[in-house]
Amino acid sequence: MSDLKLSLAMGDYDRTRAIYDGRVKIDGVDPICMLLSPEEMFFRAFRHQAFDISELSLSSYSISVARGEPHYVAIPVFLSRAFRHTSGYIRNDRGIGKPTDLIGRRIGIAEYQLSANVWFRGILEDEYGVKPSDIEWVRGGMDTPGRPEKIKVQLPPDIRVSEAPEGATLNQMLIDGDIDGFVGPRSPRCFDEGHPKIGRLFPDTIGEAESYYRKTGIFPIMHVLGVRRSLADEHPWLPGALFKAFAHAKAIAQEALADTSATKVTMPFVEDNLARARALMGSEIWSYGLAPNVATLDTFLGYHHAQGLSPRRVSVDELFHPATVESFSL
Repeated sequence: MSDLKLSLAMGDYDRTRAIYDGRVKIDGVDPICMLLSPEEMFFRAFRHQAFDISELSLSSYSISVARGEPHYVAIPVFLSRAFRHTSGYIRNDRGIGKPTDLIGRRIGIAEYQLSANVWFRGILEDEYGVKPSDIEWVRGGMDTPGRPEKIKVQLPPDIRVSEAPEGATLNQMLIDGDIDGFVGPRSPRCFDEGHPKIGRLFPDTIGEAESYYRKTGIFPIMHVLGVRRSLADEHPWLPGALFKAFAHAKAIAQEALADTSATKVTMPFVEDNLARARALMGSEIWSYGLAPNVATLDTFLGYHHAQGLSPRRVSVDELFHPATVESFSL
């Protein structure tokens, strides 16, 4: 019997590369791999169910589960994680020196329901006492005017979301001072280009994130892996095969990262940053699987419901295919 030929959309990461280049095989699957940006991948997956297997936004997927209409079922492979203290950008000429200074401000966002934005708002409220309703959120495209929410959302009445003016981009509005800051998974172009009046809300993002991790033990999850639910029903071995392959690919990437003979990434101080991360988080700095991530996922789902994105509080055990939450041992 020949392997299943299935489309597979994912990001171009060190932790996925061994699957893309064929060093790691997915049992029973002949994948047609596409390396796509999150924006394209998620739009096509949630609007058109375009892929058999796809990296998915945790937020968008949680909305689909809460509404009882998930076309995909997730596997606890967390292809994107990030401490979202890096996600807040401000005009540095507006007297914004700490998170509470965001109260009453106009802050740009590409989409309200982005996973990074859920985490950032949750951290703002839990750690600094700034509620989502304390801020006016201005939604629009970062570099191209207009950007629809990939999933329609109905927000609580106390949440203020206004649309950017027609033809405007958030990047230009930030430059012009029409908004006081920006929150999102990507940095605004004006920050990357060194605009003198654009800075980060947290100048020491690593220090803030380390303090947060010491307090909470949370390394925020952004993306999960999903497989078309109808395929998982037809081939119950498939979710487990995907978990096995992606875990193997990540292990290869981690081994390469720790090889100090010649750095595998184009950046200095790799050994020092890896040692710093392990001193903080332990030897496994990027865990897959349900057991070590229950508290992180539960925190996210709590934020997601409290912020009005999921109409009911989703439980962690609703997210993942049952074949992927336990495994054999020798």
